[in-house]
Amino acid sequence: MLFSSIPFLYYFFAMVLLLYFVVPFKCKVFNVHFEAKNFILLIASLLFYFYGEPIYTLLMVGTILFNYIMGLLIDRFRGTVWSKVSLWSSVIVSLGSLGFFKYSDFFIRNINTLFNGSIPLLELALPIGISFYTFQILSYTIDVYRDKVKVQKSFIRLATYVALFPQLIAGPIVRYSTVEEDLTQRTHSFENFGCGVTRFVIGLSKKVLIADTLGGLSNMLRASNEQSVGMYWILAIALSLQLYFDFSGYSDMAIGIGRIFGFRFLENFNYPFISKSIAEFWRRWHMSLGTWFRDYVYIPLGGNRVSKWHWLFNILVVWFLTGFWHGADWTFIFWGLFFALFLVLEKFFLNKLFSSVPRAFSHIYVVVLILISFVLFSADGIGGALRDIGSMFGVGNLPLWSGETGYYLSSYAFVLIGAIIGATPLIKTFVLKIKKTRTGELIINTLEPIFVVVMLLIVTAYFVDGSFSPFLYFRF
Repeated sequence: MLFSSIPFLYYFFAMVLLLYFVVPFKCKVFNVHFEAKNFILLIASLLFYFYGEPIYTLLMVGTILFNYIMGLLIDRFRGTVWSKVSLWSSVIVSLGSLGFFKYSDFFIRNINTLFNGSIPLLELALPIGISFYTFQILSYTIDVYRDKVKVQKSFIRLATYVALFPQLIAGPIVRYSTVEEDLTQRTHSFENFGCGVTRFVIGLSKKVLIADTLGGLSNMLRASNEQSVGMYWILAIALSLQLYFDFSGYSDMAIGIGRIFGFRFLENFNYPFISKSIAEFWRRWHMSLGTWFRDYVYIPLGGNRVSKWHWLFNILVVWFLTGFWHGADWTFIFWGLFFALFLVLEKFFLNKLFSSVPRAFSHIYVVVLILISFVLFSADGIGGALRDIGSMFGVGNLPLWSGETGYYLSSYAFVLIGAIIGATPLIKTFVLKIKKTRTGELIINTLEPIFVVVMLLIVTAYFVDGSFSPFLYFRF
């Protein structure tokens, strides 16, 4: 079930809201204390997942139950070898499940190619959201082992944390420590509700009005008969902005829904396109994934407090895994290693170079690399990616421009300019500047609900039109 659909927005979500705010947080049923709000959210989340993945709902519930038991055992046998055995059981079973469903055919294909074999492919459907909920549950068991969080003895609370439908399908990857207190006691207020609704509608608008429109432009450019260097650069810009507004839009919706229900999820994006280095870009892009790999892979490997060669090894491992997490294809692996290469170059050479030139040069460097990286990310294979990237730099004797390229640019200029402005903090800075005065704050507070209603009506009109575009990160 998509957030950007009428069934979700006007049926499922409306019903869940009604039930959630009718019941108390805690009540007694047959003389047993019962957390009604968590139970409503858990059942709603399981139904939400069942709607799209009936069979794999059992897999998710089984994963939660197994790790719930492992968490109890880690705490019960703390300080003994059995605590470590329980942790490794959690890691191996959880990653094994992810690996089986996501990477089996990748390894079979490569074994067949390498040894001229004929092992049949399993052709398993990838359970939606498995990459996200696997990392969430592992953050719980690892942090219990590290004694950073208390073991959760309530299965309903832990299952609510993992299966919570706002972030279940495509993140952000919510750490248990972030919502530990919210699972036992949450604050519900008109302010939280209003802020949550506004954030949700902004994310919905980013997805439907910007990302999907840019997706249409990308498809038309790829099908163009009059290819040119300019066309491939416009394609790279459209692909990059589409991915940003698609994924950040989903994160906005997840954070907004969480806020409505009293949860405070951490931010997942912070205007990554204004970065002056690749390292800064990854501190601003998909932040929940970056911090997960930092805390559970990079730092345990030694981080940056090691020798130069050890650090290089750590970087290669982390970025190989980051790419591989995104998809079972060599394209994603090379995409991850592409970033590893420039992180290494920045540390040993580029940062020193850019410190002696105007900042604009470092910004241009980052933008160009990001455009190239997302062409690689979106390509069907390495060959196609190299062809598209080469075409951006004139390989293949392409003309610099074509009439069809100019037509598409003029037709989508408004959306492209709006997307570029929206990918920077300009609008946010402008609004905050206005709100510094009492009059300005009154104007913004008056216009905000009107803006939300108008945008919701416009998006609903798009729904009625029947256009369908799933979130790009669903496939990960």
